[in-house]
Amino acid sequence: MSQVIHVPYTLEQDEDGVWCASAHLRPGVGAVGDGATPEAAIADLREGLAALIAEVGPPAELTLTLDVA
Repeated sequence: MSQVIHVPYTLEQDEDGVWCASAHLRPGVGAVGDGATPEAAIADLREGLAALIAEVGPPAELTLTLDVA
């Protein structure tokens, strides 16, 4: 079973032209990604978030469990 978790993120370009994406799962727990393009930065962030969620689990605020018959 796959689970979809919507995580708000920010995307900025630094002074060197590198794109940086960041997101927080809960206070003090977040991930970052960077790349030459916005798409590359977001892809890198997705990898970091997937690893982080595998380690600490998704935050309760972002999940909803339903019993479906």
